[in-house]
Amino acid sequence: MLTLDKIYHASYVLKDVIRPTNLVKASAITDDCDVYLKPENLQITGSFKVRGAGYKISQLTDEEKQRGVIACSAGNHAQGVALAATKYGIKSLICLPDGAPISKVEATKNYGADVCMVSGVYDDAYKKSQRLREEKNYTFIHPFDDENVIAGQGTIGLEIMNDMPDVDAVVASIGGGGLISGVACAIKSLNPNIKVYGVQAEGAPSMFKSIKEGKPVCLDRVSTIADGIQVKEPGQLTYKLVQQYVDDIVTVSDDEISYAILKLIETQKMIAEGAGAAPLAAVMFNKLPVKGKKIVCIVSGGNIDVTILSRVIKRGLLMSGRQQTLCIELQDKPGQLKVVSEIIAEKGGNVISIHHERASEGTDVNGCYLRIVLETRNFDHVKEISDALIQAGFKLV
Repeated sequence: MLTLDKIYHASYVLKDVIRPTNLVKASAITDDCDVYLKPENLQITGSFKVRGAGYKISQLTDEEKQRGVIACSAGNHAQGVALAATKYGIKSLICLPDGAPISKVEATKNYGADVCMVSGVYDDAYKKSQRLREEKNYTFIHPFDDENVIAGQGTIGLEIMNDMPDVDAVVASIGGGGLISGVACAIKSLNPNIKVYGVQAEGAPSMFKSIKEGKPVCLDRVSTIADGIQVKEPGQLTYKLVQQYVDDIVTVSDDEISYAILKLIETQKMIAEGAGAAPLAAVMFNKLPVKGKKIVCIVSGGNIDVTILSRVIKRGLLMSGRQQTLCIELQDKPGQLKVVSEIIAEKGGNVISIHHERASEGTDVNGCYLRIVLETRNFDHVKEISDALIQAGFKLV
């Protein structure tokens, strides 16, 4: 049984292992409610996962430690296990899906673990780790469906309650469910009136569907930029805890997550991975009944690959109307580009790139297309520029 006492014990054991992550007020996120961030992206290893892994490994018997540990992960649990195992002088082997960001793979190796790359997603890495555990007699450290791991993650809930006892709601992302299970158990045990909400990616809604259907569901496929919560099937234990303690679960799109990542960078100077930004996305896009409330969003991790970050920022710019592509049909005659440029400049738009192409077969022989990528303020600004071009006689395609 997961108990509040066990979570308190985990907090005591971890006090010399983890880094304090004090709440940060984020007033620029939304005007609808008071948002505070629990920045676990600033944690050692860049994720909350070091809590669960650290507490689980601390509670192993000497015989279990001697056998060495094995784990499977999309990246963050891997680093937590590698760091904790190295701290206790234990050999560790981590099975990672081959789609895991390179930064997470290299960090896992740097913390002292051996790495086994597995074709597929987290669930494929899990199956491989189970085969290796049986072959080599390793001690398995589950990333979420384990009482001690969940207790370690629950220490976040205790810290939130210590820092802000009058919080109205706490929002956390859900992959397998270890984080929200521990946090919800801690918070609801201390104050049942505080709401706890979960957030999943639309492309990986395993817990969302499981709760709706009343039993654990295994998805055929998952796809999301939030690789940390890209899980096909929730845990048996975490499913029961979520069913018992969590008030509601919502989903967010990859575009909404991208915008939340961009918002955190611009307003808080904070880097979050997709799983870490998902709670913010749910709040920003009004997926939860938190208007006028004081809420804490857990930014669960910041281990985003820099190559992915640039693509995510671009999607965030498109999602917020900060970047727009206009395709304009023109008559192929001198002066057309000059007029278009003057209109855009007058309206305060900034041209990033421009592509001119002749009209194809079946269109006006004297026609051409002008494709312009613009930097804009928001969607209202895009409309203002588009309307001005149309009023000047240009046709937008």
